[in-house]
Amino acid sequence: MSGVLASRRVLLCVTGGIAAYKACEVVSRLRKLGAQVRVMMTEHAAQFVGPATFEALSGNPVGCAMFDGESAWEIRHIRWPQEADLVLVAPATANAMAKAAAGVADDLVTSALLAAKCPVLLAPAMNSAMWRHPATQANLHTLLSRGLKTVGPDTGALACGESGEGRMAEPEEIVQAACALLCPRADLAGKRVLVTAGPTREAVDPVRFLTNRSSGKMGYALAEAAQARGACVTLVTGPVALTPPEGVSVVRVETTQDLYDAVLSRAGEQDIIIQAAAPADFTAKCAPQKIKKHGDEPLVLTLYPTPDIARAVGAQRREGQFIVAFAAETENLLENARAKLHRKGASLIVANDVTHEGAGFETDTNVAALVTERGVTQLPLMTKRALADRILDEYVSGADS
Repeated sequence: MSGVLASRRVLLCVTGGIAAYKACEVVSRLRKLGAQVRVMMTEHAAQFVGPATFEALSGNPVGCAMFDGESAWEIRHIRWPQEADLVLVAPATANAMAKAAAGVADDLVTSALLAAKCPVLLAPAMNSAMWRHPATQANLHTLLSRGLKTVGPDTGALACGESGEGRMAEPEEIVQAACALLCPRADLAGKRVLVTAGPTREAVDPVRFLTNRSSGKMGYALAEAAQARGACVTLVTGPVALTPPEGVSVVRVETTQDLYDAVLSRAGEQDIIIQAAAPADFTAKCAPQKIKKHGDEPLVLTLYPTPDIARAVGAQRREGQFIVAFAAETENLLENARAKLHRKGASLIVANDVTHEGAGFETDTNVAALVTERGVTQLPLMTKRALADRILDEYVSGADS
């Protein structure tokens, strides 16, 4: 078998969560790319998916109990991780993350994590409350500070019947993250990339503001993808509930004017500017005190246009600079995107119909069309991280042509 991961060795560690069934597809995808895969499981994981399944998918024996099959010449919890090019934990439960952060080694998987000398990638999966718990977040911070990487979690339906953050990333996204660690791309090395993300807020009074539903996920995915490909990345972000990617320079803003000032003051030195933020189009004069209701009387606000950041960036675009803008539309998608391409002086418009299932705000996926002077490329439903790389590919292909 040949592929982009030919001769690369992956140790997949499966811990005890319902998302263990997704690990089967992860194995399959890795092998299709040419990777050699070994699987270790906790005893709890084996309650969800049997070892025989992973043996069939990987073509290798599976490690479960600490001492089953041990011999003097093959101590699996030492040998397997030290022979691997990547250790991937999917799913990584809250319990597994807590043990790893504390250095506990009471089973095959946690012992292997202590012995690993290669990169370690975690795909967290758990209930939203467990993910948000301060203990889990502290453990996450500890693991990241030691150099471990993460992919996900995503937001969506959970096994408990709730919906929220904590859903394990999809196998496609996990394998893509594994590929980035095993075969890092450096096609943006030395390039300076500025990415904007999230919404802006326009104060109406001391407690209220105008904003929109942007979560910042697309912009953060773009910053992560550009940094992974060797770029020097500046992320200008509005107020979002996301952790910035490691290794990027972060500038936090609140209002559209703040965003305008942050972008325009840095635009001239950038090779690529990607405007994934969703700035408020209107602002209001902020009342000095909280506005009170007066019976059934309507409240009238006078709204004023905010600065047009994309047009200002396009107007001062220098030769060779690649400018990306987004068009979130509810109708006439391509017509509006083509008009915006010329009006904003952009190199590329990423257009998406926010009414399309799986696209738009607050989702982990998107359905987009890439609109340039050369034409339109319609993309299928994909994760925002995958779309981020596809957008960056447009710059690379243009630079190579």
